Amino acid sequence: MNRRNFLGAVAAGAAGATLLGEGSAEAAASGLAARPPAGFVPMSAPGKIVKVTKSNTMQANGLWPTEDAARVMLERAMTELTGKSDLGAAFAKFVHKDDKVAIKPNGIAGQKGATMATNRELILEVVRGVMAAGVPAANITIFEQYPSFFEGTRVWNRNKGPDAALAAGIRTMVHENKDATMPDISVVGIATKFVRPLTEATAVINLGLIKDHSICGYTGCLKNITHGCTINPHAFHQHNASPQIAELYAQDVVKSRVRLHITDAFKLIYDEGPLDKNKKRRVLHEAIYASTDPVAMDVIGWGVIEQWRKDNGLPTLKEAKREPTYIRIAGELGLGIYDKNRISMREVAI
Repeated sequence: MNRRNFLGAVAAGAAGATLLGEGSAEAAASGLAARPPAGFVPMSAPGKIVKVTKSNTMQANGLWPTEDAARVMLERAMTELTGKSDLGAAFAKFVHKDDKVAIKPNGIAGQKGATMATNRELILEVVRGVMAAGVPAANITIFEQYPSFFEGTRVWNRNKGPDAALAAGIRTMVHENKDATMPDISVVGIATKFVRPLTEATAVINLGLIKDHSICGYTGCLKNITHGCTINPHAFHQHNASPQIAELYAQDVVKSRVRLHITDAFKLIYDEGPLDKNKKRRVLHEAIYASTDPVAMDVIGWGVIEQWRKDNGLPTLKEAKREPTYIRIAGELGLGIYDKNRISMREVAI
């Protein structure tokens, strides 16, 4: 199927969906939209991003941030985003004590000795913030696709279980693209399901990265959720995964749950991603970003990648035939702000 026919099929599928009755799979899926606890309205700030930077953040091995850096940088990012100086009060803007909270890191580039996964140090601080907001350990789940991905984050080991630093009762789950209980839905004409760790949650915190991607050009907030939480992510890779990433994220089951995006940018990959195969393409960035807007954050992250590519004599992602056009489409679908003139980023160095 060429791109024109593919996009035509997408449009036809979207038009057909509006004609489906209440008993359809799509109608059933819309019933899977999450609802916040009664009386609670999660904070939403379209187009707003906070970037916190700090020098000398890395451990002696140069691979991972220190616990202190992760703590102070996250605290400052959450304060700047919410106006709350207390970490628990800041997280309470996004999660309620009665929420079931799922945390989705990205560990694919932490496999087999590689080190470009969401860092354990940041994950533990996010968990601390969620618990400080009043969410009990039994209502917190950290999940990934495969055991090797999860092990890359260093908060779980298939032989030893969860990190000893995690409070008793916190669940760690691996879905392996098959642990799903929701009905089938059709997205761009492809049948799929979102996995149980996501659908059982009422609130999701997305811990993405800033990375080049060999198929879709860029992988940050949007793709960590769409391709990290479906049973058949590889079915959504045609034509640079555009508009598939945008259309997947636009599903009620997703957009009703994901409330906060915290981007681990202590390091980034500006070429030959998403895996950490060429260490020359992995560089220090020493930053944490926080936002409620996945589109705006992906616009900014994409720009960071493009600058690194330019500085190193590489073609733009458009010239490389993998421009991440799905980010623009996500903006057109109302998932966030794409226009750079409407994105406000507060940068703080500590």
